[in-house]
Amino acid sequence: MTVNDDVLLVHGGTPLEGEIRVRGAKNLVPKAMVAALLGSAPSRLRNVPDIRDVRVVRGLLQLHGVTVRPGEAPGELVMDPTRVESANVADIDAHAGSSRIPILFCGPLLHRLGHAFIPGLGGCDIGGRPIDFHFDVLRQFGARIEKRADGQYLEAPQRLRGTKIRLPYPSVGATEQVLLTAVLAEGVTELSNAAVEPEIEDLICVLQKMGAIIAMDTDRTIRVTGVDKLGGYTHHALSDRLEAASWASAALATEGNIYVRGAQQRSMMTFLNTYRKVGGAFEIDDEGIRFWHPGGQLKSIALETDVHPGFQTDWQQPLVVALTQATGLSIIHETVYESRLGFTSALNQMGAHIQLYRECLGGSDCRFGQRNFLHSAVVSGPTKLQGADLVIPDLRGGFSYLIAALAAQGTSRVHGIGLINRGYENFMEKLMELGAKVELPGKALG
Repeated sequence: MTVNDDVLLVHGGTPLEGEIRVRGAKNLVPKAMVAALLGSAPSRLRNVPDIRDVRVVRGLLQLHGVTVRPGEAPGELVMDPTRVESANVADIDAHAGSSRIPILFCGPLLHRLGHAFIPGLGGCDIGGRPIDFHFDVLRQFGARIEKRADGQYLEAPQRLRGTKIRLPYPSVGATEQVLLTAVLAEGVTELSNAAVEPEIEDLICVLQKMGAIIAMDTDRTIRVTGVDKLGGYTHHALSDRLEAASWASAALATEGNIYVRGAQQRSMMTFLNTYRKVGGAFEIDDEGIRFWHPGGQLKSIALETDVHPGFQTDWQQPLVVALTQATGLSIIHETVYESRLGFTSALNQMGAHIQLYRECLGGSDCRFGQRNFLHSAVVSGPTKLQGADLVIPDLRGGFSYLIAALAAQGTSRVHGIGLINRGYENFMEKLMELGAKVELPGKALG
């Protein structure tokens, strides 16, 4: 995408109608690709989306000697890790870019090579996502870590050893780090207060197919018995429930009707309950879920985000756009990322009435209470949105701006749309398939 292509003109006011497809989850596929590095034989991953994070991991795998090629079917990757090697530091840094995925290469590379290099990490600016805990965990496994000007250099003089770890918060990234490191570590690793998202379960399925021994208890405890060797895997990645929910919110906000092929009920049950409470309609079949606005007024709700099985933080931002069209006061309490509600200032410029608060407007335990973060919101609606100049702040916030622009009257200029490519496959083509009136400056798209 060129610099000029990074601005999208959106002519709002037209309902989105039609069918799109979601493929494998952004929060699973790159991690399953990293897992292939642990194997002694090739792995085959299916349902892979063409998104930036996948391209970043593919490049990093290739830098480390892994052969990556398309499979026979669309969306299939075959990864052969039999000749893993060290990579040039400058090349790693250039390929990693703003992605945070490279931190998960640590364990596999320590097992395969005895050392690893991790450059400075980027990612969406939605609040604290400290990486220090990743390094603390790796130290507990026996790794030595040296901070250098260009990043972190890690060594494993001996085989990594299993350990007992309790997470202060059920972090998805930290849980992934432990899993990818523990499977080949000597002895047993016990992880308490682990994340149990569907993507975590799918990663465990991948590792079990490779020969890992992993048990999940009902109290968020995961026990991993290390093995001496792992093989390859063949796996069909679970669909992206976060992207599916984004399109569902777009259907609601624009008074549209969207069939999301690939959407799966089981991983979206909490979202579907909330969608129905707001007044949205959906219909589930074996191939996907149809989402639509059934007419009449949308209803205001009280909503708190939480780790799975709660309402996912990534579902919150797109749904807030739809809540600007609901009658009454909706209350949002964000408990996962302290800065995730910052995107609402642009919605207010478009005509929304959203007030942010430092207090916890909800009963759930929250890490941000009394810490001066604007992490609760009251949305008053319905309000008519007007087109505006918008600068995308992060992945989910960016798609939310896109939804707001599509629902608004008039034309919006949305800057920085390249960021949406991190997690939404072919979103420009999908917009056109749904009848959105969008164009790149000087080039009509739909």
